[in-house]
Order: sequence, then C-alpha cells, then structure tokens
Amino acid sequence: MTAKNNLCEFLEWDSDFFGFRIARLTEEKLTPETMKNVLRWCNENRIDCLYFLADAADFQTTRLAEKHGFHLTDTRITLETVLKNFQPDETATEVSVSEAVPEDVEQLKKIAARNHRDSRFYYDGRFPAEKCDELFALWIEKSCKGYADVVLTAKKDSKVQGYITCSIDERNDGSIGLVGVAKDSQGTGIGKLLINSAKHWFGEKNVSRITVVTQGRNVKAQRLYQNNGFITKSLKNWYHLWFV
Repeated sequence: MTAKNNLCEFLEWDSDFFGFRIARLTEEKLTPETMKNVLRWCNENRIDCLYFLADAADFQTTRLAEKHGFHLTDTRITLETVLKNFQPDETATEVSVSEAVPEDVEQLKKIAARNHRDSRFYYDGRFPAEKCDELFALWIEKSCKGYADVVLTAKKDSKVQGYITCSIDERNDGSIGLVGVAKDSQGTGIGKLLINSAKHWFGEKNVSRITVVTQGRNVKAQRLYQNNGFITKSLKNWYHLWFV
C-alpha cells in the first residue's frame, strides 16, 4: 500500500475508527488527468471511501465530481472576525463560564454525542450513527486532554450547559473548534456567552484574528456567529466517494 502520493493520503485513524479504508484527496480542484490518477490510486490501495474538500467555485471540479459519483455531504463555511478593543459582556447571569476540569468530561461527552447531527458524517448515510456519536464524544474528550488549547464550559448549578474549544496556531491566529449547547439550554443565550468568553480568552492571549467552521445546513450556527461579529471568509464543498 502507498500511504500517500501527491494527490491522496490514507487516513489511518479514520479507517481504524469507522472500520472502512478511508483516504483524503489533497487537492481542491479536479482535472480529467487528476481524476484518472486518483481512481487508479484508490483502486491500488483498496480504498472504501475517499474524502474530498473541493473548491466550490470551480465549475470543472463540480462537474467531474458529479460525473464520477462523488456524493455531496456538506458545504463547509469558514467565518472569521478580527478583535479590536473587545470588551467582554459584564452582564450578571446565572450561568458561569470557566475552563473545563476533568470532572466535566463525562457531561461534555454526553452533550457532544447528541449535538453535531449537521456534520457530514451523519449526512453521508453510510457511517453508523452510533459511531458518529462516539466520534464527537471522543473529539471533546481529546480537546480537554490537549487537542485544543482550552475548552470553556458554561455551567449552571455545577451542571454543564455548553462548551467551546479554542486553539492558537503558530501564527498566533485563533480558531474555534467545537461549539455545543445542551438541548434543554438552547435558545437561552448560552451560545453568545460562550463566543464572547472565547473572544475574551483569545484577547488575553494577544490573538486578533479568529476563525470558525460550520456547515452550510446549520443556519442557526451561522446566524450566531454573524450576530457576534463573524463574516464569511470561504466556502468549500465536502464530497465523499464510496467504492463499496
């Protein structure tokens, strides 16, 4: 097996987790020649599923993806904001925000396992729903153990109501990973509280630019970010190509 070439990369973790041989196309655009080489590599490496994050604006890429059986699973929207003299909201509230502690993890996992049903993994239809639940539960657990630089939790009476994960890259740009609010606490302003808390945390780290990614079908999340100063930066399409 060739784990990686100049077009495709075998994803060992995804393959082990889902039980399929999964790879990722590393280019964002397709040409007829590229497509031929990709299909050859997938055949030689017995790939079951190929992820492809595509340039949504490229007409030829869209046509070739459709022609060769790629299934559109998500529109990936990246939004960004620039912090300028940000002042945290000091309004008193019954909900407090603090950094996650080990005792929070089990509550966080239960929320995360039910809170990201708009993702491409559920929408694909071939990944078992229980494995998708497990994926996001594992994601928030790993975030608490160092995958993210910080996990902020919103709590009321010691019960976790929501979370937001934050990371800083080598350029000192910030990114928000997972954001979730418990079902019975949605619509109560906790999402806004978490975003403002994340902004405050990034500001203390001298981060000025923050990005966040959400799904095209997740209009509620888009509006939440837009209402809190984020604007659209880019739009790409996630495709999955199955060979089984």
